[in-house]
Amino acid sequence: MGERVRELRRSLGLSGERFGEKIGVKKSAVSKIEKGLVGLSEQNILAICREFNVSEEWLRSGEGEMFLKLDREMEIARLTRDLLLEEEDSFKNRVIAVLAKLTPEQWKVLSEIAEGLIKKD
Repeated sequence: MGERVRELRRSLGLSGERFGEKIGVKKSAVSKIEKGLVGLSEQNILAICREFNVSEEWLRSGEGEMFLKLDREMEIARLTRDLLLEEEDSFKNRVIAVLAKLTPEQWKVLSEIAEGLIKKD
């Protein structure tokens, strides 16, 4: 599992420190897990799967896909949770705050701009 933790962390582009913060362990613990010096606790496994939307089957056995497919409601719930955990003045929170204040007419203009950007590709 340590090798899969390393693969996951690298695929997410996270440092050992940042990965550890997300699951409640120190950088040194992440390093020991990745090197196979210590195993993952059940709590660690559940935290990794929850925080990073990882398939428990993949993490435990290497079978299947690394990440779970999220339906629209789960994607929105995850985004909402992430926004609540971020600093209030983060870029994502500022963008969402602006979107929340748009009028129907402004949504129409934004939609037209987005459609125009898609057509340019």
